[in-house]
Amino acid sequence: MSTLRLTPRGLLAFGQLHPCTIGRTGLTEDKREGDGATPRGTLRLTAMLYRPDRLAAPAPWARPIRPGDLWSDDAEDPLYNRLVRAPHARSHEALRRADPLYDLILVTDWNAEGRPGAGSAIFMHQWRRPGWPTAGCIAPPRPALHRLAARLRPGDVILT
Repeated sequence: MSTLRLTPRGLLAFGQLHPCTIGRTGLTEDKREGDGATPRGTLRLTAMLYRPDRLAAPAPWARPIRPGDLWSDDAEDPLYNRLVRAPHARSHEALRRADPLYDLILVTDWNAEGRPGAGSAIFMHQWRRPGWPTAGCIAPPRPALHRLAARLRPGDVILT
């Protein structure tokens, strides 16, 4: 099992420090849906998703993001914090985006049990640009994300 550590200077992984951005409101012990924070704790990797129309599978366990793949972020949705398919009447986030931010996504187990309002979609995905915060995800630059994805496995840990 590999362990990545979020530090004040970046993401320490495999002996290298990678720059990254986190949630716009920093780290929190009390994650809530929409708070813009990255949760403190131990996040286990559960899935890797990628855009097959934009890149090759980065690892054997990666699953393609299909047209119509969404992520439920409605705390009242029985499928809260889960991959869902369009059409989906509840609030959600599209995983196939026009920009490249979600071309490669490492999904964590944050709030895997779907506790209403405890936060959804804590991913590792590429950053928009240096210093530009996320809505709560961890975001290194694209080249670093791709290098990490090639080495990571389900169950690997990110300590935040």
